[in-house]
Amino acid sequence: MGGQTGFGPVPVEDDDGQFFHADWEARVYALVRALQRRGIIGAQFDDLRDAIERIPPAEYLASSYYERWLRAAEMLLTERGLLHDG
Repeated sequence: MGGQTGFGPVPVEDDDGQFFHADWEARVYALVRALQRRGIIGAQFDDLRDAIERIPPAEYLASSYYERWLRAAEMLLTERGLLHDG
């Protein structure tokens, strides 16, 4: 969905000086960075960005920034045989 037009302006939230709005967001960030350090996610995050762009449009639009990161990480781990569906 990245780079597509017709979705209106990007909403800008008040910057309260916090990087994360909830504890779980910080944990998702830490998880993705740990996967990056282990070489599971590429150093430039190209594969993470690609996975985010493969999230189905309705799910993508209904998800927050870090929900997309988590979903993309799940996709990559599953595709690489490190996470199995339930």
